[in-house]
Amino acid sequence: MAWKDILTGTDEDTEEYEEVRTAPAPKQQPETASAATIGLYEPKSFEEATAIAESIKKGNVVTVNLHKLSKDYAQRMIDFLTGVVYALDGRIEKVGHNLILCSPSSIRVTGRITMSAD
Repeated sequence: MAWKDILTGTDEDTEEYEEVRTAPAPKQQPETASAATIGLYEPKSFEEATAIAESIKKGNVVTVNLHKLSKDYAQRMIDFLTGVVYALDGRIEKVGHNLILCSPSSIRVTGRITMSAD
């Protein structure tokens, strides 16, 4: 039954329709690993979180120094960026005192930094 028949209640001109499925949009990633950049951020307020998130969404690696934020806002920034990175299948890790590294899934991060004196 055609759409017009459903709306008008008539059974004329019945047509069969093939179901069309569209594939999900591919994740946005840089064209090559060399197209990515490293962003260095030192936010003074939580309002700068969206600019940092946009950089990560564009496929860039981001280093965020949280030392200018209060403890509460620094934790809020970490929570927000953790959500952004999680949504992009990326990675977030502490690389120093009040310093975090956020990377999208398209960038491979190797090595490990420990906070102990060992």
